[in-house]
Amino acid sequence: MDETPLPTVTEQFARTLAPASDAVIEEMDAKADREGFPTVGPAVGGWLRLVARMVDADRVFEFGSGFGYSAYWMAPAVPDDGQIVLTEIDADELEEAREFLDRGGFADQAVFEHGDAIETVENYGGPFDVVLIDNEKHRYAEAFEAVREKVPVGGAVVADNMIEAGSLEFEAVQALLDGTDVDANETSRGIAAYLECVSDDPEFETGLLPLGEGVAVSVRME
Repeated sequence: MDETPLPTVTEQFARTLAPASDAVIEEMDAKADREGFPTVGPAVGGWLRLVARMVDADRVFEFGSGFGYSAYWMAPAVPDDGQIVLTEIDADELEEAREFLDRGGFADQAVFEHGDAIETVENYGGPFDVVLIDNEKHRYAEAFEAVREKVPVGGAVVADNMIEAGSLEFEAVQALLDGTDVDANETSRGIAAYLECVSDDPEFETGLLPLGEGVAVSVRME
């Protein structure tokens, strides 16, 4: 008898249980489909909003925001006097993010930073209750180290693309985590380095959310 793979079922159910989208999200989804732009998708987007609610987030920082998809999903969970810092190296995408969040009524909560996210976070003192890492994969560990001290106890660091990401070779990532030095590309080595970094950090506990392209969630415990 044919069986539906568990990840497919999980994704379908997560989409069903996710908060309802609105006209802006639907437009953003259509744009992503049309242009082949890699967003986290509504299943992960719903989880990002839930994470922000669970930690009672006042401030959010994103390493890599694209045209604002993830930020838009989290925005309803951030209070009117809260803050979401979006960072993006592409000025046109950042302007699109500004337009989308403005149309959704979230512009007053958002700060739009054009430039390198790792350099940008140095200008902020924190704390950040939720951090989303979604910049260059080979710089994930660098991003974590740049922001970890700005995450309070109970705060969460969320990293996308743990299982799939363009040239990511999952088998190579697993081998590297097992201590085998294999011939791996920059993306695979970057993801492995990130997972090793957060797993070895005694102040954080990390788990994998098997949705979208794989999401690691690390919560600061002390």
